Amino acid sequence: MGRRFRGESHHKVDSKGRVSIPASFRRVLEAADPNWQPGQNPELVIVYGDHRRNFLECYTIEAIEEVDAKIDQLPRGSMQRKMLQRMFHGQSFPTNVDETGRLVLPAKLRQKIDLEAEAFFIAAGDTFQIWKPETYEAEELAQAEKWMEELPDDFDPMEFLDGAGSA
Repeated sequence: MGRRFRGESHHKVDSKGRVSIPASFRRVLEAADPNWQPGQNPELVIVYGDHRRNFLECYTIEAIEEVDAKIDQLPRGSMQRKMLQRMFHGQSFPTNVDETGRLVLPAKLRQKIDLEAEAFFIAAGDTFQIWKPETYEAEELAQAEKWMEELPDDFDPMEFLDGAGSA
């Protein structure tokens, strides 16, 4: 797996749906696109999923190929395979970063998440998400606050890593 996305940022969306991608995110997209060459535009896949998703999830080519390989291992005709194929193949949009470092988000994707004048980008490891800023604040930050309230005052989040990777 290639490098990971890190950070968060806000970017303006113009009337044609063009939005700049954070520069550090572009470097990760380039590194994780096996066909990318200097001077070319890196490719990615935007997964928009079903009605319950209020964000767009952007996959590097390496990351989406990992997902595809896992889907291919599922039995043909199984409910799990059909659901994942619908989401990752049918409800997705292959695209690339343009020469100015922007994504062009089609109207269908902007409408799905009610994206207007500003987009919020947040890293999620080998993917990144695009949210309407107000939706992110209302849904994700509220959930995080709820989780934090349930933890002891002296809780250290690094405790989640204890035992990670052990069988």
